[in-house]
Amino acid sequence: MIAPSSPRHKSLLIRDFKDLMPVRREIELRVRQEAERQAELRAAAALVRAEQELFSRAVGRVMALAPQHRPGHKASLERARPAPVAEQRQRDELAVMQEALSDGFDVESLLDTDEALSFRRPGIGVDVVRKLRRGNWSIQRQLDLHGFRREDARNALGAFIREANKAGLRCVRVVHGKGLGSPGKMPVLKGRVQSWLIQKQEVLAFVQARPAEGGAGALVVLLA
Repeated sequence: MIAPSSPRHKSLLIRDFKDLMPVRREIELRVRQEAERQAELRAAAALVRAEQELFSRAVGRVMALAPQHRPGHKASLERARPAPVAEQRQRDELAVMQEALSDGFDVESLLDTDEALSFRRPGIGVDVVRKLRRGNWSIQRQLDLHGFRREDARNALGAFIREANKAGLRCVRVVHGKGLGSPGKMPVLKGRVQSWLIQKQEVLAFVQARPAEGGAGALVVLLA
């Protein structure tokens, strides 16, 4: 018999503990797998409940038919079905109302006075404007407002920025024109486009385009 304090007995104990490590890892693996399985079951149950609730809402209130209304008899419906509600159109109209762009918005105090007026939202560094002016972001889409009346231009710009943001675009160009064909040779839309862009939360910054990209007749816009 080997004494507990003997070196050989100690080596046997160490070997036994090492042999337990694979067992411990197997237990931990099974615990994780069981936790994942339980999480999947909970998620599946939540999905079933959501689908049942959606089905209940779609079907509405269910009432048992009186004997005279069961198969073989005509059912007498007391209430007419409600007219269908165009929920998507309501959501779109609400989005348009929330994104309404004002012509009376004070833009001058928010523009950076430099060689070409630019704008950056609070928290956006000056280096972002410099990079935007240097063309670090490639222009991914363009809106040309030549020939647009003010109201049409405002609606077109709002829709353009909204769709570009949904598409995940970062840099776009808006061409408002230099006003060479307008009375007094003054750009009609330039100031309004700047004001409308500042009111759009999707817009992080904009600068006047480089000469090759439209110069004073266009803006390069960085989106969130």
